[in-house]
Amino acid sequence: MVEQQSEDLNLDAIFKALGHPTRREILEQLADGPESVSELAEPHDVSLAAVSKHLRVLEDADLLDVEEDGRVRRCHLDAAPLSDVFGWLTRYRVLWEDRFDALADHLENDDR
Repeated sequence: MVEQQSEDLNLDAIFKALGHPTRREILEQLADGPESVSELAEPHDVSLAAVSKHLRVLEDADLLDVEEDGRVRRCHLDAAPLSDVFGWLTRYRVLWEDRFDALADHLENDDR
């Protein structure tokens, strides 16, 4: 039960992190490799402080690691937690596919 609650909290944090387009764009940037906070902020029309807040949400969801080197903070993508999301989505995809298959069977039998 405790493990399930922990997994649910992690999923909540990940979905919260993925729920904002700027954070999704930042994750896409990091998929190409590590970048500094200022490099991540450059293509976005928001302040450096706003980008830092987005990074904190991503960090809280364990989707990125921040490495400090003097005054420079380098961010690295950690995509491993996305496997939890994939597993969750897969369970529901299978459920809905089964339901749609049952509906199709029902409609086919109804037409006969």
